[in-house]
Amino acid sequence: MPNRELNEIESVCTYCGVGCDIVGVVEKNRIVKIYADKDGVVSQGKLCIKGKYGYDFVEARDRIRKPRVRRRFLERNPELAERCADRLEPLDDEWMTTDLETATELAAAKLAEIRERYGSHSFAAIGGARTSCESAYAFQKFCRETMGSPHVDNCARVCHSPSLQGMRATIGEGAATNPYNDIYETEFMIVIGSNTLEAHPIIANRIVDMARTHNNLAVIDVRRTKLAKQAKYDCVIPFEANLLILNMMAYVILDEELYDKEFVATRTKNFEEYREAILADPTADPSFFKEVEGYEYLAKMIPNIAREYAVKKSMIFWGLGVTEHLDGSYAVMALTHLALLTGNIGRAGAGLMPLRGQNNVQGACDMGCLPYYDPDYQPPKEVGLMTPRLIDAMEEGKLKALLNMGEDIAHIHPNLNKIDNALEKLEFLMVQELFMTEIARRADIVVGVKSAYEKTGVYVNAMRRLHLSQPLVECDLPDDWEVLTLLAKKLGDGENFAFASSEEVWEEVRRVAPRRFSGAAYYRLKRHRKRGMQWPVYHEDTPILHLLDFRTEDGLGRFLYHPWRRRGMVEEILEGRFYRDSLEGYYLTTGRTLAHYNNAAQTRRSPRLLNRHNEDLLWAHPDEEERFGDRVILRSEHGESEALRVAYSDAIRPRTLYTTFHHARSRINALFGDESDELVLTARFKSVRVEVIPVGEVWGGS
Repeated sequence: MPNRELNEIESVCTYCGVGCDIVGVVEKNRIVKIYADKDGVVSQGKLCIKGKYGYDFVEARDRIRKPRVRRRFLERNPELAERCADRLEPLDDEWMTTDLETATELAAAKLAEIRERYGSHSFAAIGGARTSCESAYAFQKFCRETMGSPHVDNCARVCHSPSLQGMRATIGEGAATNPYNDIYETEFMIVIGSNTLEAHPIIANRIVDMARTHNNLAVIDVRRTKLAKQAKYDCVIPFEANLLILNMMAYVILDEELYDKEFVATRTKNFEEYREAILADPTADPSFFKEVEGYEYLAKMIPNIAREYAVKKSMIFWGLGVTEHLDGSYAVMALTHLALLTGNIGRAGAGLMPLRGQNNVQGACDMGCLPYYDPDYQPPKEVGLMTPRLIDAMEEGKLKALLNMGEDIAHIHPNLNKIDNALEKLEFLMVQELFMTEIARRADIVVGVKSAYEKTGVYVNAMRRLHLSQPLVECDLPDDWEVLTLLAKKLGDGENFAFASSEEVWEEVRRVAPRRFSGAAYYRLKRHRKRGMQWPVYHEDTPILHLLDFRTEDGLGRFLYHPWRRRGMVEEILEGRFYRDSLEGYYLTTGRTLAHYNNAAQTRRSPRLLNRHNEDLLWAHPDEEERFGDRVILRSEHGESEALRVAYSDAIRPRTLYTTFHHARSRINALFGDESDELVLTARFKSVRVEVIPVGEVWGGS
């Protein structure tokens, strides 16, 4: 039997923001295995099941191999249809296929027509966090410079935009302050609003190692997560109480004078105003919880957590359970206040760690895929609209054309009924994708592109670490930046888009964004492919931020107190309206499961992953079983879900609910409306009031 010719190629995982180093085992241009080297700096030789088994999507039969043009688009644009008639082939009753040149010719012609008729601001671009930095940079450049529109945004809008907002307002930089391995240097850890074992398992491995050895972990969440089993403090809190809890911790630190007086005096400003405001706020006193039925224990637990955090070298980790709220940005400011009060920032083993979701959402923001930042977080010539306002503009008929790159806004964004209506009003929608996702199904033109395992490019993980990926397999599909380059040339902007390789795009990034990337040449990233380099990268990289100064104009951290506003579940408990015998008034939160990633477009094409989780389950407290039964529909003021199978666990508090959102057929995000963070419009995905409608075991769907 002849020896198998196997190649082993180092690259970076395509899933979450942890950014694990991987090795792909390839035979005859097919991935047959993925593993992590034992000396992997990020992975530590371990991968979660998505990283290990989630590669079947690369060869999936339903990959978009040829560009598609909707027949209805051709009917509505007969001149364009006639021009390209001999280059179109039928696919089915809805779609025609064509080549890349024709698809971009049609798209460019339609975009030019819309820009001429309605002006440049009638165009928007949404996406960029699932592809490389090179493509994300080209994406925002195409929007701003080729099309002349400021309206570019990415999926940070529905995840960590409040982290960027809150951290930049207080310490001048909206990114993780430390490398993951600083977990081994810390003395105390707080994890708040993060199901880390399932959403970021390779980071959780480090946290669990330390918690088991030192009993030094506090987990704060609205349910008992799996990580809480390892915690010294399993702190289950009411819905929409993050800011309340964090202000209480600061109150204890100030009231008991546990703060670092020298650090506060030399490295911060506005302290006295902050101190006076918080000590005068009755809701910041932990004794407030003595009156909150079912949560009275928090009056003692919160001070204990605050004391231990203040007197030890500590790190805070948070996820979307903090940011996806009405006060997400203010809660992040409150997190940074704790670090500023105690000096738990700017040194090894002490810092602030937002756990980013997408594999390159940090990089997409760094590249300027935000309406209020150019690359390198510089002020743009004109501030554009954030995604929720873009949806409004579509509904109002002001926005006519949308370019979408790898962001399934028809599945993962809130208020799906509204989004469906808004997309119908567009004159043109183009999507660059791997599969016919919910947004791709609504498009006029769909272009299939390379996946992360088929291209070269820079990805920035949740700790600012740049990894230069290299293709595991060869693929004749275009990269995203190549599609954008073709579009730009056909729109008369070819000289501005004279890119022939991903490295040429990156060289422009280094010139345009020197404060972070000037020293991060391809040859250096290749040399350090497994280790990666943490920005800012000059002659050396920067593992720990804020060692001497904060990245504010004057180098000082800022205290900006914002009080918690009484509302929602806590208000209902205080007024005696929450605990009642009714199928109305339950509070629902959402999150991920280990087997799937986001809209599951890639993971559900791996049988080993899909078999573990083939539907979105609703989790409820065991006391609800007699009332709910086997299957229910959830209804809010904004819409309703499909029927969901119910599981029961005492990890869920009474009259609260939890579900995942991976499967589009569940319509979970139809339950959420336009309620959002008041500064950056991140949707309130972690809290919605719902009615439960039992439907029994047999349900045919709606």
